[in-house]
Amino acid sequence: MTITPPTNPTNPGQTQPAPPLILHGQYIKDLSFENPRAPQSLIEQTQPQLSLNVQVTHRQFDPKTYEVALTIEANAKTPKDEPLFMLELIYAGTVSLGEVPQEAVGPLLLIETPRLLFPFARAVVANATREAGFPPLNIAPVDFVALYRQQLEAQGQAMPGMTPGTGPVGHA
Repeated sequence: MTITPPTNPTNPGQTQPAPPLILHGQYIKDLSFENPRAPQSLIEQTQPQLSLNVQVTHRQFDPKTYEVALTIEANAKTPKDEPLFMLELIYAGTVSLGEVPQEAVGPLLLIETPRLLFPFARAVVANATREAGFPPLNIAPVDFVALYRQQLEAQGQAMPGMTPGTGPVGHA
């Protein structure tokens, strides 16, 4: 099947350039929820100690198509360090990149795509914890720019237009 690009309304003879990012689909790649102390963990209503980890990875299928995976790990423990629940979600999407400069590839894959996926992954986490008998875990928005910057600094690189260590500081 051949798709003809849309024409430019201001100049009917020209076609519009392809968008820089096309999200083809999104899906739960892996979801694991453990409630090792049930039903006792549901009877004892204590304020849990929560640890949360968010990571973004990608893999390339062909020159312009990628899978971007958002991994969210949440662990809740009692004040006595007993596990309440352990959750791991890998929420992914497949994307294609248009004609973009090489320095835009990383930000499109590791900042913009996770921003598109995050609200849906957040809903999966909230629903999973609620369906397991706990209050829904509503994850605060993640600063994917700061997360990307941390990944680059760990690799000894800088964001395009910045030297390492400059710019706003944030944590995921």
